[in-house]
Formats: sequence, structure tokens, C-alpha cells
Amino acid sequence: MAYAIMCSGGDAPGMNPAIKKFVDYLYKLDIKPYFIYDGLEGLIDGTIKEAMHKDVAGIVNRGGTIIRSSRSKRFYEKRYRQQAYENLQKYDIEALIVLGGDGSFRAMDLFYSEFGIKFVGIPSTIDNDIYGTQYCLGVDTALNVIRENIDRIKDTASSFSRAFVVEVMGRECGYLAAISAMVSGAEVCVIPEIDFDREKMLKRLQKEFQEGRRYMLAVVAEGTHTTYEIKEWLEKSLHVETRISILGHIQRGGSPSVKDRLIAFEFCIKAIEHLRENKNSNSVIVYNDGKYSFKSIEQVVSKKYQIPTWVLESLNYLD
Repeated sequence: MAYAIMCSGGDAPGMNPAIKKFVDYLYKLDIKPYFIYDGLEGLIDGTIKEAMHKDVAGIVNRGGTIIRSSRSKRFYEKRYRQQAYENLQKYDIEALIVLGGDGSFRAMDLFYSEFGIKFVGIPSTIDNDIYGTQYCLGVDTALNVIRENIDRIKDTASSFSRAFVVEVMGRECGYLAAISAMVSGAEVCVIPEIDFDREKMLKRLQKEFQEGRRYMLAVVAEGTHTTYEIKEWLEKSLHVETRISILGHIQRGGSPSVKDRLIAFEFCIKAIEHLRENKNSNSVIVYNDGKYSFKSIEQVVSKKYQIPTWVLESLNYLD
């Protein structure tokens, strides 16, 4: 019996702790562990190797993924999926654990429907935009990276009496921006989920500047595509010198937080147990209200993730 693990799509802090637990736990169960390098592309090309304890020694504190990742257009051609299946057969691999997002899970669901290779998807994306789970691997680390950098930006903003517009990642989801704005005390937050009322916000900011405010911070989600518009609006409306800081891919890197390490361990252990207990599986493990459970691919991809109401209320977007 053999299981394999792979990463697909964008990397996220916590992938390496999950990979380490995968190897350590399977050896404990006397199941042979395999690495699939380079994601779906590696699955097609047969970049598959039996994993040893030495391969995962000292990786739990490292960001990224030691088995690398990729996105693949080839996988959506039947001949390449057939090739991928034949590669797994060479090593008698009967189940997969896939660290990725909904696109990766859709790809594996197609693979499962054609060849019956069971799998469990572990939601791994700093965007936290997967429906059906309150938490995705890597989010806590990313939020801490953002928080640290915004705190530093606020230091220089206050020193020079400037406004700063900080753009954070998240694709079409404003979760990172919303939480980061809350914990950093940002005066402005712009996210895709809610229309930004410039007139209402301007009145508040003008009043605060008249009363002595000398600097401010705006956090903008990349999915709004309004970073430069917000900068120009602040400069013209408030007559305050404004700078832009795009945090970019530093949000994906860094040593995983304690929370991400612990959840990575639990995700992996419970995913392995699910595969052992079920003859068939095309499921995703999810985390809600402190508990782990499994959802079908259909449930996960059928709806769009919604930012929790309490977050929006905390940003004063809802009545």
C-alpha cells in the first residue's frame, strides 16, 4: 500500500509541516509514502519519489514547499491524465493528498471520476477563499506577515504625516484586507465584497484631519483593482501626501506560525485516516468552529466563499 502527497497552485505557509506529518505518520502506519514533485505537472511527467524521514528532517519551520508546486493546463487533456494515472500505477499508489485550492480539487475530482484514484484535498491558500471551511492553511502566517509590515509602514507614516495605501493579496476575496485593516487600526479598507462609499468616508476623514489627525492608513484588496485610484482620491480630497506600498509575494513566504503548523498536522492526520477508512474518497477536509470534517467536492465548489458577517460589521460596512 502506498500514498502520495502533492502541492498544486500557489504555495502557502504550512505546506511543509503537512508534508512532514504525512511522511512521519505513514511510516508509523507501515504505509509507503511518496512525493509528487512539481504538482500536476510532476504527476504527468512522473516526477515521483519514495519519501524518507531524512527528506523531511528540519522542514517544519520552513515556508513554501519542498516538493514544489505548479499550475497545469496539460492536465485538462485526457491523454495527460492517462499518463498521470499510469505513473501512479508504477508505484502502486492508491491514494493522494493534495494541498491546494478549489481549482486543484476540481482537477483531482475529474481524475477520480475517470480512474478511481481516491484523494483528500487540504485547503491551502493564504486567500482563505474556499467555500465550506472557515480556515485555509497559510492564512494565519500571511496575516502576521501583513500585520508586521503594516505596523512598520504606520511608523513612517506618522513620522512624515503621510497617508499610505497598502495593497494586500487575496485574489477576488477581501478576507486578508478586512482582517488586516481591523487589527492594524486602518482608517480605510476597500474590498471587492462591498461597495466603498467614498463620500461617507471622506466626510469622516475630513473631520478627523480638522481635529488634528496627521496621518492615515488605507488597506486595499488587490481584487478591487483600485489601489492607484484610492491614492489619487486621498491626495486630491484630503491634500495629504500619499504613498503606495504593494506587499506582493512576501505574504506567501515566511516560517509558518504555530497555528498553521498545528492545523497542518491535524489536516494531514485526519486526511490519512479518512483515506484508510473509506474505499472511495473525493473529499476535502474542512475546519469550522474548531472541528474538522469532510465535504464533497460538489459542496466545496458549488458556492462562493463569503466573508463572515461579523468581519463586515466590524468594518462598519453593514447596518
